[in-house]
Amino acid sequence: MTMISGAHTIIYSTDPAADRGFFRDVLALPNIDIGGGWLLFALPPSEVAVHPSEKNDVHELYLMCEDVDALVEHLSTAGVQCSPVEEQGWGRLTTVTLPGGGELGIYQPLHEVVGSRDPASS
Repeated sequence: MTMISGAHTIIYSTDPAADRGFFRDVLALPNIDIGGGWLLFALPPSEVAVHPSEKNDVHELYLMCEDVDALVEHLSTAGVQCSPVEEQGWGRLTTVTLPGGGELGIYQPLHEVVGSRDPASS
């Protein structure tokens, strides 16, 4: 029996309306309005990793994609700038600056993805 049925991720923003618009209009994530323009976005399946750290309560959020180059091109046509793609041992990483000024990491994993059978297809 799986006790956890999902995850609720929070992005804090100085301009939440603009960032919600980015997730809705640019990333085209399915969403619901739970009242007053407060949007909740559906995400694809996710995974969590625990890394060593000198302190607790440090968390990061990265969205994953299947083709980071295609995503960067799509975002560029929407007027969104991405950092140059970095080659990491675990994936190909870019950073997007959200309309509210925060940054969001997006990467194409090169590691096996939980639930996948062929890591090369990720």
